Amino acid sequence: MKKIMLIDGNSILNRAFYGLSGSNMLKTSSGIYTNAIFGFLNILKKYMDEETPDYLCVAFDIRAKTFRHQEFENYKAQRKGMPDDLAVQFPIMKDILDAMNIKRIEIEGYEGDDIIGTLSKEGEDAGLEVVIVTGDKDSLQLISKTTRVKLPVTHAGKTETEEYTIEKFGEKYDIDPDSFIDVKGLMGDSSDNIPGVAGIGEKTALDLIKQFGSIENIYDRIEEVAKPGIKQKLINDKDMAFLSKRLATIKRDIFGIWEQDQFELKGYNTSRLKAIFENLQFKSMITKFKLENTVSEKGIEAYTPTIIENDILNENKSGNVKEKIKLPDDIRILSTIEALQDYKNEIIQAGEMALHAYIERSSQFENKITDIAITAKGKMPVYVELRKSKMKEDFFTIFKDILESESIGKYIHDAKSFMSVLKKNGIDLGGLKFDTMTAAYLCEPASANYEIKGLLSSYLNVDEEDISRGKDKLKEMTLFDIELDKDEALNIGRISWLIFKLSDLLKVMIEENGQDELYYHVEMPLSFVLADMENWGFKVNEDALRQLSDMLSIKLAELEKQIHELAGETFNINSPKQLGHILFEKLGLRSARKTKTGYSTDAEVLEGLASSHEIVAKIVEFRQLSKLKSTYADGLRNVINPITGKIHSNFNQTVTVTGRISSTEPNLQNIPIRLELGREIRKVFIPSSDEYILTDADYSQIELRVLAHISGDENMIDAFNNNEDIHTTTASRVFGVPIDEMTPTIRNRAKAVNFGIVYGIGEFSLAKDLGISRKEAKEYIDGYLSKYAGIKAYMTDTVEKGKAVGFVTTLLNRRRYLPELKSSNHNVRAFGERVAMNTPIQGSAADIIKIAMVSVYKALKDGKFKSRLILQVHDELIIETHVDEKDKVERLLKDCMEKAIDLKVPMTVDVKSGRTWFEAH
Repeated sequence: MKKIMLIDGNSILNRAFYGLSGSNMLKTSSGIYTNAIFGFLNILKKYMDEETPDYLCVAFDIRAKTFRHQEFENYKAQRKGMPDDLAVQFPIMKDILDAMNIKRIEIEGYEGDDIIGTLSKEGEDAGLEVVIVTGDKDSLQLISKTTRVKLPVTHAGKTETEEYTIEKFGEKYDIDPDSFIDVKGLMGDSSDNIPGVAGIGEKTALDLIKQFGSIENIYDRIEEVAKPGIKQKLINDKDMAFLSKRLATIKRDIFGIWEQDQFELKGYNTSRLKAIFENLQFKSMITKFKLENTVSEKGIEAYTPTIIENDILNENKSGNVKEKIKLPDDIRILSTIEALQDYKNEIIQAGEMALHAYIERSSQFENKITDIAITAKGKMPVYVELRKSKMKEDFFTIFKDILESESIGKYIHDAKSFMSVLKKNGIDLGGLKFDTMTAAYLCEPASANYEIKGLLSSYLNVDEEDISRGKDKLKEMTLFDIELDKDEALNIGRISWLIFKLSDLLKVMIEENGQDELYYHVEMPLSFVLADMENWGFKVNEDALRQLSDMLSIKLAELEKQIHELAGETFNINSPKQLGHILFEKLGLRSARKTKTGYSTDAEVLEGLASSHEIVAKIVEFRQLSKLKSTYADGLRNVINPITGKIHSNFNQTVTVTGRISSTEPNLQNIPIRLELGREIRKVFIPSSDEYILTDADYSQIELRVLAHISGDENMIDAFNNNEDIHTTTASRVFGVPIDEMTPTIRNRAKAVNFGIVYGIGEFSLAKDLGISRKEAKEYIDGYLSKYAGIKAYMTDTVEKGKAVGFVTTLLNRRRYLPELKSSNHNVRAFGERVAMNTPIQGSAADIIKIAMVSVYKALKDGKFKSRLILQVHDELIIETHVDEKDKVERLLKDCMEKAIDLKVPMTVDVKSGRTWFEAH
């Protein structure tokens, strides 16, 4: 069997940190502690050598609430914050994993255990052997016949391992691994603050589960519990037992994170890895990872501590030297209606306010504001005690007019999320002046996250202790009804005060970058659009979705039968080992790639075998339909809100470096359209009621039109202005074929070259895409660039300018920084060049669709339409249209999209309406 190794990043870094503490605490000459990283690398290398996995993934926690906190607010409440000396090592460790090309995953709302739980199940289903590396015994519940757990213990630099297979687990505990959850439910877990049943320890819990099998069985047969004292304890804490079991259960069905090819080990970026090790002064690691003869990548700056004392002068992002910021040393706590009204009057007098809301997931389908800090301009900050009885209701009632007022300026971090929650409370935010999250995104588009505390530390040199301690302390006080400590509330309130300071700095940076138009007229208004789309949602026909799932099950069964007949035997199609045996040993197909653990059967290999045997096409189709069923036909049902019957996707404005909007829970940007059956998914998306239909508008070849405009190439501009079919025109120009003699094959080749050029395609990739020789592919590209000389000049000029200034820009001055352009590594530099050529095109297309969204949203609102914009997917907009407004909406949509920006060529939009998304597209 092929093997996947799953590593609990937080757990192992913690173990390594404390295993190499005290006198062994490693740090660099500049003062960076590296003991956790060093220990982690030792463990990683040891197990990679021992296990030789084919696939590897490291899962990390995110410092945010999880679904477990929604059930039990006191979950992990007793834990102290992570030591600064450990916290600073996490981002460095992630850089190292990236340099090793090792996939890492972290998902807000879930713990690393849940990621590992999901991936281990997916790995088992795919026929892989699974090895879990963790310091947390909770993962023992995941053990199976093909999954085992390694528990490393590090002491004085030496790692010892306690390994659990299903046999060893049975020998030690004498129960099944999944029953370990029931044991935890009864005994609790002090490290996670899981309460369990008071007075029941591990021995009693094990005895009970051995006798009854599960917590459910215990309570069904409570009279059979022999000891009266134990029985009474169980009766007293019945609710806690079931709650604790739910808290201890690792989630195994996180939607959409299994992509097997992404976890494949593909070799290190050795030059980058060596440079990082040199900066960390890890000479032994350079030897251990055999990097001695590698040339280090230049341009990687030495790591500096991310936590810096406030009294140290530090150069901020805009290049100015700043002194320590004097933070407010007092705060008012608003806990009465009178106090709210008094501060409201101060806000009206000041004219501007900064807000910072703590937004948490109250259920799978709803967020809520748990705490809020406010600062009126020029005033001291206040903390609003929303957790007190009725205070939240009073706050929204009293502050509704101020929050909706256009004349009161609002400064907020993550305005979209705040607006989305306000809408659920009947409030439409008005007067938004600045959003520090979207501003930071424009200034640093490749940043991993834009959490407010990180930005305040990075841009303003604020000690995170001054703004982070209070939240945990406050929760503790609220939970136990302890009187609020004013100093702790102050730490929270300071964030709203600092949002003003951060806004001032980011305003200057945006102006210096020439991004005023992009920020104030595109990104900020777009937040309103996205919040409205999230709240309105997209109706789904659940019955149709279920029928599609059933139909896919039938087709998969038919395909499986056909594959087995062609193979001459039954086997597990999802098992790479069994599939490799059938293809390369029994059927004798030529192996394109073989690893030390067996034959590779990934998508690339199967694509190369497509013409060798009819079984290959069946296997490819089987895989496609399997993913279609699990990810969409079945997966979408899990995210339908039971109250609205809709999918309320979360639209992300600050994720992609290109400026594209992304969506999660679920990802509607990836609804498949290439497969015929994939397009069937769109049939389940329907209007909210019979009074509505769906109107869909899609830009035609927008990226090629942007390319024509940016490059100024006269031949391409003329083709679009004369309404010619660009692919036919290109085929005629490049291949010398008269238009009246054009064939679909020749046109498709020209189409591949057209779009390939947009993405900086090389001769090797084009040859592979078209099934031609590299020589022929080179001739195609050379011929194309000779006929479109303006495009050739654009490609050369863009790369050279990018190298000179360090970034490239879109039509609206969105930046993408490209240090890769100066890399000494050829592959890294080539990647940078491709991105430099593509970003102005793809990024400008992203800007244009955003402009169109803002324009359409405003037009519908100003015209008091009943219709509303509900979805954006790539270059496509969808409106839920009232039947009486169909003609007006179609005209409005086409007009807004085609006039979004003035190009040298026309922008063409195709508009269509229907009863389903499928009919409208």
